[in-house]
Amino acid sequence: MLLGSIELRDHDVTCAISDNQMNIKDKVDFPLNTPNETFRNIIKYFKNVPEVKAIGISSFGPLELRNYAPNYGYITDSSRPHWSNVNLLGTLKKYLKVPMSFTTDVNSTAYGEYIFSVLQNKPVMSLVYMTISKGVGAGIVNAGELVGYKGSPEIGHIYPKRHPKDQTFKGTCPYQGDCLEGLISESAFQARFNKSYKEISMFNPIWDIVAYYIAQSAIQSTLLIRPQKIIIGGDIINKIEIQKIKEQFQKLFNGYLSVGDNNNLNNYITTPSNSSTKLAIIGNTALAKKIYYSDANIYAK
Repeated sequence: MLLGSIELRDHDVTCAISDNQMNIKDKVDFPLNTPNETFRNIIKYFKNVPEVKAIGISSFGPLELRNYAPNYGYITDSSRPHWSNVNLLGTLKKYLKVPMSFTTDVNSTAYGEYIFSVLQNKPVMSLVYMTISKGVGAGIVNAGELVGYKGSPEIGHIYPKRHPKDQTFKGTCPYQGDCLEGLISESAFQARFNKSYKEISMFNPIWDIVAYYIAQSAIQSTLLIRPQKIIIGGDIINKIEIQKIKEQFQKLFNGYLSVGDNNNLNNYITTPSNSSTKLAIIGNTALAKKIYYSDANIYAK
């Protein structure tokens, strides 16, 4: 059986086809343009592969994920030009006529991590996947199921305790100011230094401050979810920063609970196992397979 994946990101779209073991058989990328042009490219791709039995869709948001809502399947109030109030799921179902799953981009990536662990015979049944770049997003899998009926958990908008050496920066979140996202996102670096995070030396004390804030989000996730693993990715995360986060976590948490396998912090807080694109394809196709077998009314070809 062949399964499809569609992922809409900030500037591009990835369509892919996998077998029922999540092995990727084909993949194509094209720019995110207007909805009409984007829909044409997606539909044309999958029309050429009629053997695809179900498709998983993930997208930037905000999305309406409540299946009882009148606008279920819509991209709602997007900041991206032309993409507000777009019936993403309904349009694709109309033309492709197969069962489809629908979730956020970070959810599909988190679910991909879960499925990849199962495929490797090292199942991680509960995980938190954080991504830190332009914003701060999170997907949570608990007991093999995504958490958050209305959408992805909004870890980026928790309020961390301010670092002693970072008391005056107001933050950049247009809603909350100094929430986690407002303190550590790419826009926060730009506001702090008037240049990109890429230009900031890893010896700069700001990276310890950022690690302090991220470690707090990892602690809150630990206390609320009790996951097997916390995975932190995104553009601003690298090997040096992940080590700083672990050091801050260990200092702040002070051994309150055993975490991970055998209380091994190196296995508990990690970077992603694969690229976000590959994980999203794995997650989307797994969700597509799940809805194919759970859908009581399999669509007629």
